[in-house]
Amino acid sequence: MADIAARGPVAIAGGRSSLHKLMQRKSTIAFLMALPLILLILTLVAYPAGYAVYLAMLNKGMTKFVGFGNFDFLFGRETFWMVVYQSCLFAITAVIFKAIIGFVVAHFVHNIPSKGQRKWRGMLLVPWVIPPAMSTLAWLWLFDPSYSAFNWILAGFGIDRIPWTGETGWARFSVILVNVWIGAPFFMIMYLAALKSVPEQLYEAASIDGATWWQRIWYVTLPMMRNIIAITALFSLIVTFANFDIVRVLTKGDPLNTTHVFATWAFRVGIESGDIPLGASVSLFMVPILAVAATFILRDITKRGSEV
Repeated sequence: MADIAARGPVAIAGGRSSLHKLMQRKSTIAFLMALPLILLILTLVAYPAGYAVYLAMLNKGMTKFVGFGNFDFLFGRETFWMVVYQSCLFAITAVIFKAIIGFVVAHFVHNIPSKGQRKWRGMLLVPWVIPPAMSTLAWLWLFDPSYSAFNWILAGFGIDRIPWTGETGWARFSVILVNVWIGAPFFMIMYLAALKSVPEQLYEAASIDGATWWQRIWYVTLPMMRNIIAITALFSLIVTFANFDIVRVLTKGDPLNTTHVFATWAFRVGIESGDIPLGASVSLFMVPILAVAATFILRDITKRGSEV
């Protein structure tokens, strides 16, 4: 007993020393600093996601467990597959055009003298800064079937009125156009930051070797920006797939449900029709599609990183 009592303070001191060393580790400090954010993510993301999975396995009255019955019901509906097609068409087309326009505009701003860049960056970011619902209300007036500003301009050239939101093809075009207008500035600012990190010596070496303007972009700019292009495209793809306000304000999914995306149709089925479990099932179907896209994009980034 005397030996144990004599070794007690030493053991306590050793424990305190180990704890002190643990607290001095960078990984421990980083974890403790990130802990509030981790808890916030678990509260605002993980819990709602888990609850959505639970809801998707209940019947309409939320009184009986039906397993994958809601998903089986959706797979047999033609409207559901039309929503899948429209969501993919909307997201992929919008992201491609946002990436192209953002890349071109970023080059335009990058080549402006430094004094004028701040003004142009501020003006070009306005569509992205304005809340999408407010922007879409303005576009709704521009597309109005009776008092459309676009149709008024076209009438001046003798062109017939266009049913911007009344015909399937034009309605899809209108939704994609508004999304590109709102999202392209985000690509522009990300690509502009990436362009500024490309060493000028690479362009000078390419010019000395006789590379043309297009060859400098293809062999110097794009390889140096591939990672930021991929990450920006992935982020935009996720946000665009989950987009709600543009379609809801502009077309409400019409005509005849031909412009619905996952978010708006989930709202129609779950909230307006009162079938919350079925609406949760619709929203969850975005997960495997985005997971596949994220896997391919992130794997490509990791592969290039290991090669470097």
